[in-house]
Amino acid sequence: MILFKMALRELLSHKKRSIVTLLLSAFSTALFIFANALNNGTHNQMIRSSVEVYPGYMQITNRAFEDNPNFDNLIFDAAKVTNTLQGINEIKAHAVRFEAYALYSTNEQSIGGMFTAIEPEKEGQISRLKRSLVEGEYLTATDTNAIYLGAELAKRLKIGVGDTLSFISTGADYSFAADNLVVKGLFKTKLYEFDNGSGFVNKGYFDEVMHSHNIATHIIMSPTDIKQIDAVTQKVQKALDEDLEVKNYKTILEDLILALEIDTIFGYITLGIFFIVIFFVIGIFAFLSVYARIRQIGVLRAIGTTPKQVMGMLLIEALVLGVLSVGLGGAAGAYASSHYEKYPIEITSLVDVDAQEYAKQYNMVAEATFPAEFNPPRIMMDMLIMMLLNLMTVFYPIVLVNRFTPTEAIRYV
Repeated sequence: MILFKMALRELLSHKKRSIVTLLLSAFSTALFIFANALNNGTHNQMIRSSVEVYPGYMQITNRAFEDNPNFDNLIFDAAKVTNTLQGINEIKAHAVRFEAYALYSTNEQSIGGMFTAIEPEKEGQISRLKRSLVEGEYLTATDTNAIYLGAELAKRLKIGVGDTLSFISTGADYSFAADNLVVKGLFKTKLYEFDNGSGFVNKGYFDEVMHSHNIATHIIMSPTDIKQIDAVTQKVQKALDEDLEVKNYKTILEDLILALEIDTIFGYITLGIFFIVIFFVIGIFAFLSVYARIRQIGVLRAIGTTPKQVMGMLLIEALVLGVLSVGLGGAAGAYASSHYEKYPIEITSLVDVDAQEYAKQYNMVAEATFPAEFNPPRIMMDMLIMMLLNLMTVFYPIVLVNRFTPTEAIRYV
């Protein structure tokens, strides 16, 4: 208790020094917390946007489909699989797809692209296709020869809503399939390659012209809890036949995940360099502050204060300043993280040509918003790291000062 009172009196007697140390440490803590929150929030948004636009969080395919994506390696009893999924509580929604390729033709152009059957209402719960509508209308379960077309593909074909195009494709039984389609709506997801080569039709109509009744290339799923996606993936896999394979977005978007992990590492390196500088600034300031009190410490030693008590007093000073500064900085960083999670930073000028090219390369959406992630456990961990850094900055000068004998300390100039 006496050491605490002595430490507190020392802090109050040198208010300017205490305030400067407190503000420097508080600023570093707030910046550290917010930088991590912004980095994590932005990465989570990139993954969420890329996954939810179309690929989905989880996919079921024939185990041989990835290596040989032909019509011999399909899901040949889609109804059995969907019935199984309905009995798994961890699956929030699921939808059947059949992906094929077709040659789209108009009076102006002939372009190859993806020709995909979807269940319109269920697809609206799985992906952002419905929300990406920019013109016309989205598909319904009663549509026949209506197509929902990527805006970039429509531009290349030089057609719009209400116009007619023809398609030629190969049916699920390798028969010839062709028909005329009316453009019902246009979508724009910001995934350039996807918007540039994709068209969607109602699966009921698709099954008739492509002979694909109860057959699918993919069944897309959305888990109730994204954080438990690995466990859910394993559970679904166990419930299915051996010829089917379940994958989640960590495998589906492996290149994107790897790119974000590398970006995170470089982010930590940048923060590390910054905080090494901050650490030395605080450390030098603490070193000078302690050394300026060598004569005072010598007097305390001369009247019977032990080296351990001197160390305890100085550590208490550092602890009090650390708790106050980290608490203040932590509160500021947490508030900023929470605020910018709800109201992301918008910088439209950053979505330039380079950003779009980067997004194309990794098949992700070029976003103009940068949200933070409010994660209380992570914030507490960051605050603990900063607290330890604060204590480390004073430990070395305390050890050096205690090496002085009382006489040497009193005579120190």
